[in-house]
Amino acid sequence: MDTTPMDTRSTDNTPMDTAPGARRTGTSRRRMLGAALALGAAAPLGLARTASAAPASPAPAGPASGGTGSPARLTLTAPTGPFPVGMVPLHLRDESRLDPNARPGKFRELMASVWYPARAANADAYPLAPWMTPGALRAFLDDTGFPLDPSLVPLTAGHQGAPVHRTGRPLPVVLYSHGAGGHRGDHTIVVQELASHGFAVVTVDHTHDGITEFPDGTVVTRDGVAPGLAPKDYAADLLFLLERAIDLANGRNPDVDGRALPAGLLGALDARNIGVSGWSKGGTAAALAMVADPRIRAGLTFDGRMESNPAITTDIDRPFMLMTAAYTRAASPYVETFWGHLRGWRLDVQATGAMHTSYGDNMTLIPQAGRLIGMTEEQIQAQVGTLDPDRGTRIQQAYPRAFFDLHLRNRHCGDLLDGPSKAFPEVVYHP
Repeated sequence: MDTTPMDTRSTDNTPMDTAPGARRTGTSRRRMLGAALALGAAAPLGLARTASAAPASPAPAGPASGGTGSPARLTLTAPTGPFPVGMVPLHLRDESRLDPNARPGKFRELMASVWYPARAANADAYPLAPWMTPGALRAFLDDTGFPLDPSLVPLTAGHQGAPVHRTGRPLPVVLYSHGAGGHRGDHTIVVQELASHGFAVVTVDHTHDGITEFPDGTVVTRDGVAPGLAPKDYAADLLFLLERAIDLANGRNPDVDGRALPAGLLGALDARNIGVSGWSKGGTAAALAMVADPRIRAGLTFDGRMESNPAITTDIDRPFMLMTAAYTRAASPYVETFWGHLRGWRLDVQATGAMHTSYGDNMTLIPQAGRLIGMTEEQIQAQVGTLDPDRGTRIQQAYPRAFFDLHLRNRHCGDLLDGPSKAFPEVVYHP
């Protein structure tokens, strides 16, 4: 069991829980998104429900609308790749670590999802996975303090359980870590984009520092937890996730309940080509995981604060990319110090008008929900920045794909990584 001191500072600008019953202060990204979604459903459309009301049946996917009649659900930006997307959840147990936030003697348990290219001939026969599972969604909405008709919550592009598209070559792997108080669906737009272009992406809920639901219906949140999780604890989860990805690559099912996996998944992953990504605290964890394990070939952070205890001062000789907003090198000495220890290929880009909460699915969900309730453009921009939401989601699809294509598949697709691009003039390249 790791006994090194924890850094109890949040990487989302809010204090981390340090005692039972403690709650964060301030407005988190999760609370902002949840409040916007809840208000967008309940206020103008008359969809607020009592706790005893029966849950609504999901509505067909489609663009959100503020018009009269039943609203369509909110939507996520569709992936652009040639393959349909498949996904499957995994229940994992790390028997090398006791969980300090669980009952004594309990090993750390995690929920993860694997996203992958699916067979086109079979995918449509499998249901689209929801953005969050029902129990996790209820906890998400309870945290906001507002009711939301579940029919407004988006579906993903992931066909749950669909067979894997196999070409004879294994799939390069990207691990994903969410920010403080988040969940593994926070960057679904990015995740399903990579999967549609032939990557396997493994996402994880950092139990006790976000919202997660286990197969037996148990829902675990961040509230009332001590001592809280530091970036190094997230990184430990990522290193465990790395081993489970290698299990899948070697034909072993890591699910502790032994649930059947999609046809073709065992043996489909490439254990020699694994990258890591993360947002905010998860971005810091991605860097720490690269420091700890040289098998991770490339890393990307979405506005990671790079603030840990101790600071990251170990040289990294593998490719790393910063997609910054609030935590730029100019604004954060931790980010500048980390940048100085990148000895391999490196790139630092920033989208003009982006803010910390511009990254992730909130970039499109908050504007949709905000317009439902009549928020002004200025109010929406206060939540996600002045960067146009459609442009912001395109940037988040294009740049991670180009980065991992180059460094996990040795494919140079276009000029996005070479310098300022005519396709994305709002993206600034910091030397």
